Amino acid sequence: MTDVGPALRHRDDAEGRETLATIERTWQSPKGFFGWFTHVNHTNIGRRFVATALIFFAIAGVLGLLMRWQLSAPLNEVLDPDTYNQVMTVHGTAMMFLFAIPAMEGIAIYLVPLMIGARDMAFPRLNAFGYYVYLIGGVIFLLSLPLGIAPAAGWFNYVPLSNKEFSPGLGVDIWTTMITFIEVAALTAAVELIVTIFKLRAPGMSLNRMPIFVWAVLVMSFMILFAMPSVIVASAMLMMDRLVDTQFFVAEAGGSPLLWQHLFWFFGHPEVYIIFVPALGIVTSVVVTFAQRPVFGYTALVLALVSVGMVSFGLWVHHMYTTGLPFMGRSFFMAASAMISIPSGVQIFCWIMTLWGARIRFEVPMLWVLSFFAVFITGGLTGVMVASVPFDRQVHDTYFVVAHFHYVLVGGAVFPLMAGLYYWYPKAVGRMLSDRMGKWSVGLSFVGFNLAFFPMHQLGLEGMPRRIYTYLPEMDWGFLNQLATVGAIILAVGFGLTFWNLIYSAYRGTVADENPWNAPTLEWATTSPPLNCNFAQQPVVQDDRPLWSWPERGKRTVVGGLRTDRRETMVTTLLDARPQSVQVLPGPTPWPFVSAVAASVGFLGLIFSPWFYLIGFFGAFVTFVFWFWPRKPYRED
Repeated sequence: MTDVGPALRHRDDAEGRETLATIERTWQSPKGFFGWFTHVNHTNIGRRFVATALIFFAIAGVLGLLMRWQLSAPLNEVLDPDTYNQVMTVHGTAMMFLFAIPAMEGIAIYLVPLMIGARDMAFPRLNAFGYYVYLIGGVIFLLSLPLGIAPAAGWFNYVPLSNKEFSPGLGVDIWTTMITFIEVAALTAAVELIVTIFKLRAPGMSLNRMPIFVWAVLVMSFMILFAMPSVIVASAMLMMDRLVDTQFFVAEAGGSPLLWQHLFWFFGHPEVYIIFVPALGIVTSVVVTFAQRPVFGYTALVLALVSVGMVSFGLWVHHMYTTGLPFMGRSFFMAASAMISIPSGVQIFCWIMTLWGARIRFEVPMLWVLSFFAVFITGGLTGVMVASVPFDRQVHDTYFVVAHFHYVLVGGAVFPLMAGLYYWYPKAVGRMLSDRMGKWSVGLSFVGFNLAFFPMHQLGLEGMPRRIYTYLPEMDWGFLNQLATVGAIILAVGFGLTFWNLIYSAYRGTVADENPWNAPTLEWATTSPPLNCNFAQQPVVQDDRPLWSWPERGKRTVVGGLRTDRRETMVTTLLDARPQSVQVLPGPTPWPFVSAVAASVGFLGLIFSPWFYLIGFFGAFVTFVFWFWPRKPYRED
């Protein structure tokens, strides 16, 4: 380890420039259309995850506006009942499965190696495979709507409604197969992130020096590993009930419809926190940077994240209070549902203490975080209300639950995600987003969201059920629904401004400095956008805010000795991040894409014949052979 002044990329001597050029060639991704399908660098894959998730978010948002248009007046006929059910199902499924989790995983894939001082993810080709699975599954699922074969049983697909008797056709079959397929992408990303965080951290970055965002991603990844198999098992069982006439959920044949709810919500409620936990990490990163002080209560924040991850697996029955479960069981889950507000409150108070007395810079990312505070706390309060069995039995399946759900997810996940986009956009693109456009986006989104969803609390208390496509004039729900529709339009304009800002600023935005916010974490220690290898020389960390601790800008301790003619990154010990070995990472290849196509043939073809699964399995096996075919050994010096 050596102390260096300017980093290797700043050196003016010919040897330094030639060394950097060699490293960059080694880590460079192929160019051109066909080269796009061979990329494995985490920065490329992370950007694709986020961009694809945002496109799916926009599509799902348009579907939400269609539902609001239909409900804006009594006896409206914008959508017929079956189309409305399809739109509602695709909207909910896309938001939960195609946008929220992939967007958070995409940000994690892009940032975690940079934040921990690594050059790439632990398994780059698996990373690329996961993206292609997500892309293919998402596109096929969304195409079902214009083709008229979309599922219409809700994003939760309750049985017996989703059985063949009540949902004939291919809609539910597409839901079960594509959701199972898409969750493979989530699991691959979770495994990647866990191994990367545990074994590829920069020397000196012990567990108690990791950024809070990295802790949040680690908790999220473990939650995915434990939660996703439940929905995969449930969707596979429903798939078999429909395709090969098993009877897992058919009460008349000895099955249990309640089994579907248990399996689905054992995934479904932790899923809310899978989305929420990395958002908490984003909020901490933004608060620390714009308060320009270390986070208050680092240990308390980490323990709170872990507590949220653990307790979230004990809440799923609060979606089932009206199903006739024993009173003692409902009491246990009511207590757990109330208890999870404690670690969430701890985090809020830690953020308040970090901001207390600080000279806060009210930049656009910080404004999104302040909006998050207001909206999420409101959603948390209604969450405590619906955690109570007596109250929940009154508002169950009403628009009160719809309002609570959106306050928690949009306020607790989408607003922090927007803060993260504005905060890290300069790192990913090398240009600043428009400040003026960003402030308009925050203001319109905050006003539009509250105007759209706050009236739904009152609609629920007045008895308006969720998942209805119209209502009678004498119910007097028309005015509040009109108010909600106007709010939804304003909200769409607010988010639309951010979308336009992302595109416009990529070409016309102000060129960003390497660390425009004066942030303390390692992702800002390299160029913006990052080098192909992230770091020409891997840094050494002495505390949890290295960029504020290095004695002068650009002066850092680095590790030398990594070869320049192959993709190498440092492997460190689990707890203290002491140098242990060097990992040679694989380079670009098209085989992850080909493997994803083969697997998709198996899953999609299963809708029509079980034989397609065998064909897809065999095709995937053949592609895996080429994927893992031994490389030509490197010449050892």
